[in-house]
Amino acid sequence: MKFNVQAIGFKADQKLLQLIEKKVQKLTNFFDKVINVEVFLKLDNNSSQRKEKIAEVKLSLPGNQLFAAGSSKLFEESVDIAVDNVKRQLKRHKERLRG
Repeated sequence: MKFNVQAIGFKADQKLLQLIEKKVQKLTNFFDKVINVEVFLKLDNNSSQRKEKIAEVKLSLPGNQLFAAGSSKLFEESVDIAVDNVKRQLKRHKERLRG
C-alpha cells in the first residue's frame, strides 16, 4: 500500500504525520487490497471566527475509490472523523463484494 500526505499551505509536523500513518495503517485490517491512500490537510480560511482544519482521505481500491473528509478545530480530530467515515465505506464495500 502506498501512503501519501499533502499539507496544503503549511508544513505538517512529524508527530501529526506519524499519527495519520498509524490510523491509516489500521484500515488494512478491514480490507487488505488497498492500493493507495492519499491524505490532504487544509486550512479553511472561509470560516468567520475560527479556522477550521480539514482532513480529506482518498482510498484507491481495485476498480473503485473511496473518499471522506472531516473538519474540526484540530487536525487530529479531523483525521479521526475522515478515517472513521472511510472505514464505514470500506466495510460497506467489502460486504457488497461478498454479497
